[in-house]
Amino acid sequence: CILRSSFIQLLESVREDKPARRAEPSERTDILALTDDLHLPVAVPEVPSSLRHEFPADWSIKTRLLFMSSQPFTWAEHLKAQEEAQGFAQHCRATETNLPQSIQEPKLSTELRCAFQQSLVYWLHPSLPWLQLFPRIGADRKIVGKASPWSQNEALQQVLMSDWSVSFTSLYNLLKAKLCPYFYVCTYQFTVLFRAAGLAGSDVITAVISPTTRGLREAMRNEGIEFSLPLVEESRTKKQKNSEVNLETEVANSLEVGEEPADDDDDDESFTWLEEMGVQDKVKKPDAISIKLRKEKHEVQMDHKPESLALVKGTNTFTLLNFLINCKSLVAVAGPQAGLPPTLLSPVAFRGGTMQTLKARSINAKARVHLAYEDIFSLEIAGPVMPHSLHALTMLLKAAQKGAFSAVLYTHEPTAVFNADLGAASPALNKETARKDLTACGLHPKTLDQLSQCPTLGKSSIRFLEMKDYAYTWKS
Repeated sequence: CILRSSFIQLLESVREDKPARRAEPSERTDILALTDDLHLPVAVPEVPSSLRHEFPADWSIKTRLLFMSSQPFTWAEHLKAQEEAQGFAQHCRATETNLPQSIQEPKLSTELRCAFQQSLVYWLHPSLPWLQLFPRIGADRKIVGKASPWSQNEALQQVLMSDWSVSFTSLYNLLKAKLCPYFYVCTYQFTVLFRAAGLAGSDVITAVISPTTRGLREAMRNEGIEFSLPLVEESRTKKQKNSEVNLETEVANSLEVGEEPADDDDDDESFTWLEEMGVQDKVKKPDAISIKLRKEKHEVQMDHKPESLALVKGTNTFTLLNFLINCKSLVAVAGPQAGLPPTLLSPVAFRGGTMQTLKARSINAKARVHLAYEDIFSLEIAGPVMPHSLHALTMLLKAAQKGAFSAVLYTHEPTAVFNADLGAASPALNKETARKDLTACGLHPKTLDQLSQCPTLGKSSIRFLEMKDYAYTWKS
């Protein structure tokens, strides 16, 4: 427990602006030598969840993971060429790897090391090696000054967008055929998560967009796209219930003191004094324009906020696809991201997609515990880490670290709202049906089981995850 506390205090984070490397030799150093490379720990809630053998699905995209353990991560270092190649092949063939509960010598386990490489793979479009294409929201500072020959070349922009449209359509077709479980469309203003039927408790394809603006929602309505604002509707329902409860309380209290409950007609009678004064005609009643302006003001107030999340279901997702392909505001017209198509992120291969790998490195350090120094071990994974990768990595660590590790998870905040329960669950859908329908989607069966469950994290995401004696606790 003391050692774990030292982990959190010491290695909770490595600076985000320091580039992570692929699994390289451990860096063993004294605590003082790490001072420049560490910053204060993030605030973590004190109340953990109950112990479980699985943690809930987290649909947010992680920018970084920091795993910590009392066991070294040497098995993640210096992958041989054969192991790396085998890991890529296993990913492309969706090979299912089932490790034993505990591996005695992780560094000598070729199966573990190949599976580790397999878990790091993701697919990206467009691929411009000199540009960081995720995250896109708030990325201007990191992109500014980088070469962008398309920004002032309309013909080149058209070529990029045409190529992007082909890749986007390819992903949607794979999703519809249940050969791709989900994918993200990351624009400079909002993110869209497309999920196949059978995931997140829904029996139809769903797309969630966040954050949205009044202009975007109006444009979607004009294109005939049916969508809902689940979090707004949930808030209205809660307010309505609260007002009903308050009204019932007021009536009950008035009856207790012998008062008569107020009649609705009193509202009209209460204004008779205006007629008596002869000014009733001068009181301006709210007209249609005033009502509309008030409604629009309410709509604008939720713009760019998590509550503005829009849900599109079923065949409307195809209309959304066409809308996004033709939407002029999808691409910035000025600034560092001008003319740059949105980033497509997928767990499986698609037309025009480029294979990428998450960056991994291990760090060894010493922490003072009482009067002595003890070794602490950590493994850093730099994103974008999608939900399936997080789950795959935890399955590997469970076996390699003997059922004991902890992790600090760094979330791309605009995507945290994707964990909200959107009320899209189908009572007829069960885990076995989802697994059967999505067997060819490229996910491990256990990962598929996790992602098929209804979201339970609300508008937050998992910030801290710990496994002890093969059971999980987490904080969000």
